[in-house]
Amino acid sequence: MNVEGAERLRPRVKFEHRPVRHGCDTVRIGSDIEGIGIDVRDVDGWLWALLTLLDGSRTVEQVVNNLVPRFPAHPESHVRKAVRFFAAAGYLEDADEADPAGLSDSERDRYSRGHSLIRWMTRTSFRSTWEAQLRLRGARVTVIGVGGAGATAALALVMSGVGHVHCVDRDHVELSDLNRQVLYTERHIGWPKTDAAVERLREYNSDVLVTGEQTTIDGVDVLRRFAAYSDVLVLTADRPEDIRSWANQACHATRTPWVYGGYVGPRPTVGIYLPGVGPCYDCGRAAERERLAALPPRTSWSPSAGVAHYAAANAVTAGMAGHLIAHAAMSTITGIPELPTNCQYTVNLVTLNDIHRIGPAEPRPDCPTCGRSA
Repeated sequence: MNVEGAERLRPRVKFEHRPVRHGCDTVRIGSDIEGIGIDVRDVDGWLWALLTLLDGSRTVEQVVNNLVPRFPAHPESHVRKAVRFFAAAGYLEDADEADPAGLSDSERDRYSRGHSLIRWMTRTSFRSTWEAQLRLRGARVTVIGVGGAGATAALALVMSGVGHVHCVDRDHVELSDLNRQVLYTERHIGWPKTDAAVERLREYNSDVLVTGEQTTIDGVDVLRRFAAYSDVLVLTADRPEDIRSWANQACHATRTPWVYGGYVGPRPTVGIYLPGVGPCYDCGRAAERERLAALPPRTSWSPSAGVAHYAAANAVTAGMAGHLIAHAAMSTITGIPELPTNCQYTVNLVTLNDIHRIGPAEPRPDCPTCGRSA
């Protein structure tokens, strides 16, 4: 809802943010979810009465005329200020909002549930409640690596209506992939992953442009080409060892937001980076090296050198990582929700009681990518 024009509209509390009165002196609006809902003191009940009137059937002038005679202790200026406050906080919408230009009837039907979720997650005032969906529709995202996490991330982005999703991978589908890589079936064994991914993703959403490219990532230059084309670069490939640093350098050069993610056993991770506004991935990498160097020397278990082992993963760990990656990418595109960036998050699936945020608070002057010496 456009805050500047709030008083000329017919404001309505979003259904997702509908208020609840607790006792006789507190109103909760925005839901009980942390980061969205707030408690407002309302000793004499005038705010509850105001929110009841904000049902989309009245202009602000009509709300004022109804409320002030009932609560003379709260003049017209109080009422208008409260309406502006709730509008600026993202709790109100315009009951007369026009259908969004650029989205067809079928698209509004397809994305109606996502539209409700976006309305719920945001406390930002937009001109239209469909603005975030329009931003997704106009976005281009490149997914580097459509394996376990990448396949789920690409699927979520396509189903959510990102306008163009470009899939990049060098590998072919193998039987051992099928316990976690959700885009592939037994008939795809032996196919290039990009071919199979494009075929499956197009089946999910014909409104989205899905393309693919079988390419080996062997340095910064390849990633710079993808970054320059993309609104967000998503990296889920974990080889070669320096690929995240390459992506960081490429996106720093092109000023492209980027997201990476994956999993180490039962610990899915996601990192979100906006070049130029905080510490970069290489800042965090250098800080982690310093932390490890300060610890006592580590001795590995020697029998492990000759033991065959595989990456520990299933559809849950890969899917959790992929969905977190897609969530972070869509947050970068739309600003909903407003996630802290330039850091990494990890989730412990063994306990489900902690999410850790990792990364330095400030850029490092000695960082080879973003530091003063770069």
